[in-house]
Amino acid sequence: LMRGAGVDTKTFSFKTIPSNMPIIILPSRMLWAKGIQDFVDCAIEINKKVKKARFVLVGTPDIQNPDAISKVRLKKWNEEGVIEWWGHQSDMVIVYHQSTIVCLPTTYGEGLPKSLLEAASCGRPIVAYDVPGCREIVQDGYNGYLVKPKSINGLVDAITKILNSYELCVQMGKNGRQLVKKHFTQEKIARETMAVWEEVLIS
Repeated sequence: LMRGAGVDTKTFSFKTIPSNMPIIILPSRMLWAKGIQDFVDCAIEINKKVKKARFVLVGTPDIQNPDAISKVRLKKWNEEGVIEWWGHQSDMVIVYHQSTIVCLPTTYGEGLPKSLLEAASCGRPIVAYDVPGCREIVQDGYNGYLVKPKSINGLVDAITKILNSYELCVQMGKNGRQLVKKHFTQEKIARETMAVWEEVLIS
């Protein structure tokens, strides 16, 4: 089993998590199945009394996909202050380094999301739904939390746990970086891929 395409750990380098106002990002195409509405609902719940964190959507709608979220809706959320919509970002390393937590409440039927590999490589804890692909890179309680799909309360609880402890946040980020270096570097994946091809050619 090839677990993803691997990640360039030199480009997606480790950087200490900022200790100022937390930024929680969801990097993805803007599709409903990626859990965008759940992310928005989570932001509303966490910030309903006091603003505890900035919730940021990073990505653009896939206009060819009927599941795409309209720019009108994204701009409205942004204007209302519910979330921030940063749109397309050409340098995701900078985005990850600004972030505190990376969240992907997808039910899309992912492979292994490249964004989560990149986030872990940069030393960011991850909160994701417990679905195939996401559970390949997130070890629950070690480098983030896996949440029952479609559980807004589960998302809120997981994110709140990390927000309440900077030490936990930093440790989970470090754990994620080690996980990537052990299993998901592009060099390791390339070697494993070549080994499979050699077996095929020999057989």
